[in-house]
Amino acid sequence: MSIVSLFSGCGGLDLGFSLAGFQVDWANENDKSIWATYEFNHAGTILDKRDIRDVKSSEIPNCVGIIGGPPCQSWSEAGAGRGIDDFRGQLFHEYIRIVKDKSPLFFVAENVSGILAERHSHAFTNILYMFKDAGYKIAYKLLNAKYFDVPQDRQRVIIVGYREDMGGIFEFPNKKQKISTLRDTIYDLSLAEPSATYQARNDFTLIPNHEYLDMSFSSIYMSRNRVRGWDEPSFTIQAGGRHAPIHPQASKMIFVEKDKRIFDPHSPKPYRRLSVRECARIQTFPDDFIFKYDNISTGYKMVGNAVPVNLSKALASKILIDVQEYQDTGYCSRLRQAQVPTQLTLLSAAGV
Repeated sequence: MSIVSLFSGCGGLDLGFSLAGFQVDWANENDKSIWATYEFNHAGTILDKRDIRDVKSSEIPNCVGIIGGPPCQSWSEAGAGRGIDDFRGQLFHEYIRIVKDKSPLFFVAENVSGILAERHSHAFTNILYMFKDAGYKIAYKLLNAKYFDVPQDRQRVIIVGYREDMGGIFEFPNKKQKISTLRDTIYDLSLAEPSATYQARNDFTLIPNHEYLDMSFSSIYMSRNRVRGWDEPSFTIQAGGRHAPIHPQASKMIFVEKDKRIFDPHSPKPYRRLSVRECARIQTFPDDFIFKYDNISTGYKMVGNAVPVNLSKALASKILIDVQEYQDTGYCSRLRQAQVPTQLTLLSAAGV
């Protein structure tokens, strides 16, 4: 089943859909620092490198589905939070434009939890209504990726639209009770010593991308514990090396006072950031997915901005079943009915 990917990044969402049985025929990504990585790992996909605002819908292949993650910085709780007032937030309108024009059976859009903040409620409700006016029934939910075979606390908003003729609304897959840990995920990598680097790429690692940013830690970084133990899931993998979590070989940081912690001088092993490959494992990328970069900060950016592959696959597998039933029968009987809310109800972490 042919699908199209927008705002593709390095292709974590794309890989999950491919593993579930979809075929990504065409993708768009405007960041030139990502192109080499995407093309190396998605050899069968045509990569359009233009600004999405310059791409006419008629230039995009017809498809059964559209997936993508419009830029999230505008909605981030850690950023300025300008939302739809920022040009990056307005790129959501480009995503909606293409969905409306191509009219696929489904779409999937991913974004940060900050899009549900009260200050963005009017803009987010308008986005939902634009999808509805384009002919889709919408389901959205705040999911924690750790319940979908991703060894990481990572909360993201997932919006899924089914074209009205499919007969109902997407139902999110049930969360799994077993939580994967850092021991399950990266313990074997500790047997191969990673390389330390400041900014430029180090090409001498035995395991591809197994290198970490070796530089000072800011006061913001030291304001809270950054170490998760071997038998816990990771903190959120962020899109920057300076904020990468500390490897679990070290002791947890010691509280001094509000917004101040220190490294334990008696830690059995030294403190270091997770390597790019360790972050990629936590994002559930396979080891044969190679990140191409000349500066290690680009590697961390690509990994941290990606949708975890296993979360993507869980969503895609459920969508595939619904789409196949619709294509076989012309109607998907298992879907439930729902309406876009007239007033946005914010979701809590407890509701994932």
